[in-house]
Amino acid sequence: MPVFHPCCRLFMLCLLAINLCSACHAQGSAIDSDSLCFVSANWQEERQENIRFLQHQFLSDSLFGHPQYIFWMEIPPTEIYRLHYAYDPQLSPTSVQAQRHQALAAVNGSFFDIDQGFPICYLRIDSVEVGENTPGKTDSINRKYYQYATLSLADSALNFIIPDSNRCHEASLPGRNLMTAGPMLIYHDSVIPQRDDRTFVTHRHNRTAVGLRADGSAIILVADGRFRNQAAGLSLNELCNLMRWLGCRDAINLDGGGSSTFYVHPQDNEPQSAVRNYPSDNRRFDHEGERDVSSILYIEALRTEHEVPIEQKQSE
Repeated sequence: MPVFHPCCRLFMLCLLAINLCSACHAQGSAIDSDSLCFVSANWQEERQENIRFLQHQFLSDSLFGHPQYIFWMEIPPTEIYRLHYAYDPQLSPTSVQAQRHQALAAVNGSFFDIDQGFPICYLRIDSVEVGENTPGKTDSINRKYYQYATLSLADSALNFIIPDSNRCHEASLPGRNLMTAGPMLIYHDSVIPQRDDRTFVTHRHNRTAVGLRADGSAIILVADGRFRNQAAGLSLNELCNLMRWLGCRDAINLDGGGSSTFYVHPQDNEPQSAVRNYPSDNRRFDHEGERDVSSILYIEALRTEHEVPIEQKQSE
């Protein structure tokens, strides 16, 4: 089991309270019991290099009226790390793909055909197109609901894009690394309204999301689900709330359900899998239920914190 060092509760409370108040002010909403529960949680924290990994299990009905298990990481804006995509046409677990690429951490990527294995959303890795937005049964032109958000990676920068309705639009976008998923949850500090006539939106599921704060730090979050007594999962609106409360000005929903996986590179005293959350594909509340997935989003270490020049550290 991983060894966690409890974070300073007062520090976390102040930090999250600032982000929460900013988000609530931007949305004109009141601080309710769910937000207070989230802000005041006694998060367990671990650090690797300068990346923070946090987790907390909300018991009983304390968050959104159901038990929840939330995992998130904070990646500072720095040239030490780079976010990148990986793709396996044969499908393999997030942890396997992460270890293959020597990732510091990783989560599952975008949507895919679980039977055929190919991506059903646009995916470009190192300028090579490996996935397209597959057409609907009755509409070959317009994109599907979960294809309305694109995340572009450029060195250490993240760029959130809302593509137009034409499902082939991404082919004209610049950039070496693009992944389409969706829907977009938050765009330029504005919450994107979600449809209320789709169970994909309104029902509780495991969820994976990535967001960006105004200071350039990235937030990657996984919420477990499909375990009624331990982790019920989130609707998309509830997922959006969590990303707002963490201070994100942009946020996108990735593939979820049994795909949702939160991997952290194991330390010397940890098991090699280092899957921190409780993937649900084996229907047991353990770390062994990973689903074979098509793509992942992972953190690559370009150099360690100790290798950064002193003058750069001082400037940061």
